[in-house]
Amino acid sequence: MSAKCIMVQGTMSGAGKSLLCAALCRVFRQDGYRVAPFKSQNMALNSGVTRDGREMGRAQIVQAEAAGIEPDARMNPILLKPSSDVGSQVIVNGVVRGQMTAAEFFSYKKQLIPDILDAYRNLAAEYDVIVIEGAGSPAEINLRENDIVNMGLAELVDAPVLLVGDIDRGGVFAQLYGTVALLEEAERARIRGMIINKFRGDVGLLAPGLRQIEERTRLPVLGVVPYLRVDLDDEDSLAPRLTAAAADKPIDVAVIRLPHISNFTDFAPLEAHPLLGVRYVERRLGSPDLVILPGTKSTVADLLWLRESGLETEILRLAERGTPILGVCGGYQMLGESLRDPDGVEGALRDLRGMGLLPCETVFAPEKTLTRVRASAGGVTIDGYEIHMGATQARGEPFCRLEDGRPDGCRAGNVCGTYLHGLFDRGEVTDRLAAWLCKRKGIPALPLPREDRRAYRERQYDLLADGVRSALDMDAVYRVLEGRA
Repeated sequence: MSAKCIMVQGTMSGAGKSLLCAALCRVFRQDGYRVAPFKSQNMALNSGVTRDGREMGRAQIVQAEAAGIEPDARMNPILLKPSSDVGSQVIVNGVVRGQMTAAEFFSYKKQLIPDILDAYRNLAAEYDVIVIEGAGSPAEINLRENDIVNMGLAELVDAPVLLVGDIDRGGVFAQLYGTVALLEEAERARIRGMIINKFRGDVGLLAPGLRQIEERTRLPVLGVVPYLRVDLDDEDSLAPRLTAAAADKPIDVAVIRLPHISNFTDFAPLEAHPLLGVRYVERRLGSPDLVILPGTKSTVADLLWLRESGLETEILRLAERGTPILGVCGGYQMLGESLRDPDGVEGALRDLRGMGLLPCETVFAPEKTLTRVRASAGGVTIDGYEIHMGATQARGEPFCRLEDGRPDGCRAGNVCGTYLHGLFDRGEVTDRLAAWLCKRKGIPALPLPREDRRAYRERQYDLLADGVRSALDMDAVYRVLEGRA
């Protein structure tokens, strides 16, 4: 029997579709359904690796976790990872298909419909409910032709649609009305209700506007969702939020905000730690206690940016003074002595001098490494994953050892590099780092009660679901799901 489905589309990017879908996945799971998320096409630099070694967007991984199931690349059959302002790496069912410009992909994407439908139908045969997330806005009329992610997908799988507007940005009634007005009649007929998201204040003050938007669109408002303060990866944004180091946290951690930064969720556990103030830096570094070079989709381009911006000089100066420097994935590659690209994987530049802080050399290759790994460093177990092009040959002391005995990464004095994403997901690694940095700074690192990271995330999913359940007319949502509205 094929699953029932419900689709969440937004008036714009960043309207909160991803977290609303995660909330619905959790709600349906709590109500006893086997539920899976689905997003036909995702554009994101935040990705993860499935158990079978395939790549998918981080937002659908979060939604799968909310649903209590193992992430599966079928939940995100098309992933676009931008490598420039006009081009992206195209990943189909978790495997790299190639590099395309925006114009090339626009012409090509209709050929991907069989891949999308195969992934969807396979999931629909295994689950009771599919929660589908759109992308951007269905009212992007320049992209309507050959649409495979909003109303085009809704038509392909016959999905009812909930339309979400973001009141936090202002103009939510114009967002909703304008979106509905720009749709074709058949598309408007797919919308079963509207949701106002990220509201702060007295919902009673919205009542006149809610009545008028319902009259003008002839669509019901199914709820006003408050601005929920849950600690989960939000959206598929291409860059992290910019944060200043928390004034009440004694340790200053500076993460370089590279132009093509990826997998910045690696550092969410650091942000949550009571002793670590994390800030994302794109200009002057100051005097941090730790500098992190994160992953990137374009290592060569971002190393050149570091050089041109003057940040490389600052990092080298801090390293010389003994400040700890950590490179993750692309950041690790930058810290080495050289980067070679004989096949032009990253562009026309074939050889580039690295920062020279680690005794290692990287050679890019067309094949992408995608794997989950378990490693050990200093007696601590690390569960992580690798996503990178090419390989790095390191001399000297490794950063850690993988479960099969192979070395990973490199360390030289106060500088370390590793290919492992998810390095800090286990609380013990983060706690040890915080204690070590406190000791270096000469301040006490008092033992603080810490909740297990996995238990903490489960609690966040429940808080998210509770907030959305209480804000929505769930009877109406179920009528939409069951085709009775």
